[in-house]
Order: sequence, then structure tokens, then C-alpha cells
Amino acid sequence: MNTRHDKSCLETDRKTLVAGILNVTPDSFHDGGRYNDLESALTRARRMIDDGADIIDIGGESTRPDSGCVSADEEMQRVVPVIKELSKETHIPISIDTYKAEVAEEAIKAGAQIINDISGLQADDEMARVAAGNNTPIIIMHIKGHPHDFPKDPVYDNLLPEIISFFESRIEYAVKSGIAQNNIIIDPGIGFGKRPEHNIAILRQLNDFKCLNLPIMVGTSHKSFISKVLELSEEQNIQKSGSKLAGTLVTMIIAVINGANIVRVHDVRETVQAIKMYRAIESADCKEKT
Repeated sequence: MNTRHDKSCLETDRKTLVAGILNVTPDSFHDGGRYNDLESALTRARRMIDDGADIIDIGGESTRPDSGCVSADEEMQRVVPVIKELSKETHIPISIDTYKAEVAEEAIKAGAQIINDISGLQADDEMARVAAGNNTPIIIMHIKGHPHDFPKDPVYDNLLPEIISFFESRIEYAVKSGIAQNNIIIDPGIGFGKRPEHNIAILRQLNDFKCLNLPIMVGTSHKSFISKVLELSEEQNIQKSGSKLAGTLVTMIIAVINGANIVRVHDVRETVQAIKMYRAIESADCKEKT
């Protein structure tokens, strides 16, 4: 199947896009087990769309620390029915969060329009072929290590230049594999083989990635570095009652200020409102200066 898509489904030059996270897994770190059946997953997706999501990012395998690998067959059983049904009722682009080419291929057949590969096209040699053959936008994420196997105490000699060099290499590989350059989005991979100080440095210097001339996606939503910075207790983390929401929203707005084109979040409504508030202040400031 050769499904043609273009970047019109990702108008990143016009606004900051909000990608709502839909984990159809039993063990994801924030919402594992909540949306395992088809109806609860669809209900969640509809709610995020009503709340203002521009993309629904669907994943069938948790990549939290110490999570286990899932077979391609099991992953497809989780995600394909949801994508198939959701694509019938919405024009909102659906992203498939997978590093397996077989899963991406079946997800595209079911109606997905974007591939989100946390391995940066490293885990499966066939992934570039799938993206190129279907002319599908692909998110290439930086990861130090591999899915389910990244260092607990990572070390970088020069953080930003190392990540930029990684992207330059992966972008060159993607283009040589037939992926159109205007179909590539980059994600610096907050939390994937980074310590809290690395994540903070990436957010502060996010604009440095603009040298690559590609849209940037950032995902900080409820990640563990927020707990560490805010010194949240284990009990607060277990309760998951919005204890990391404030920190998440701050990091999202910092990312937007520093050049993020897409933010990937669990809390769509709150994120949309926060960005709207920031844009109103930014716009008023610009008008005052003119």
C-alpha cells in the first residue's frame, strides 16, 4: 500500500501543535492500564480532540525504565483496532508511536499518518523504507542507547553538539533512504538517556536545534526529572493526581518559547490553555513594541 500524505496535516509553521498521548498499554508510566480496551481508548481520544489536540499519538508498548519488550503482533493487536476506528471519525492526524517497521506499516494501512520512532531509525532497518514508501512524516527522536536499554547514569562530553551530530547523521540516513526532508520532524528525546540537568539544558537551549531547519517536537509530560526538580515524594508520584502537572506545563511553555513546533502531552486541555495564554501575552507585547 502506498498512501500519499503531505505535510499539510502538520502545519507547524502556523501554530504550535499539541499531540495528545494515547497509551493502549498496561504498563506506561503515567496512564498504563487506563485505555486498554477499544471503547475506553476511543473515548479518551475523542476527549483529547474535544480539548484541542492537533494530533493523537497512539502507542502500544511502554518504554518507561524497566518495562519489557512487546512482540510486533501484540503491539499491532493493541493499536491497529483503535487507529482503524478513530480514523473513520476524525480528520485529526494519527501518529503511531513505534520503533517496529511492521507495526508502522500496519498502522498506516489502518489510517495512521505519522510515524513516531523513539529509536531515531536505529532499531529496525525497515522503518526508513516504510516511511519513504508511504511518503509518511516521521519523527526521529534522539536516544542514548536503545529502547528498553538506555544508560541509567548517562555521560555527555558536549550535550547539544552531540545530539545535533546524531540528528545530522540520522537525517542524512533518512534522506538517502528515500524519506523527503520536509517529512522529517526531530525530537531531542527528553528523558531518554538523559539526567535531569541534561533535560533542563535541552529545554534552555532548544533553539539551537533550529540550525537543522526542521520542525521540533518536545515531550516532557509527567517525566521523572520533573519529580526530581520539584522534590516530589514517592507517594505523590504513585497517586498521579496532577502532582507533576504544574512542572509539565512550565516545561511545555519554555519549550514553546524556545522554538518547539509540537508538544507531546497527556494533559491536552491544560496545555492548549497554557499556550493560548502565552500567545496572548506574546501578541500583546509585540503590539506594544510596534
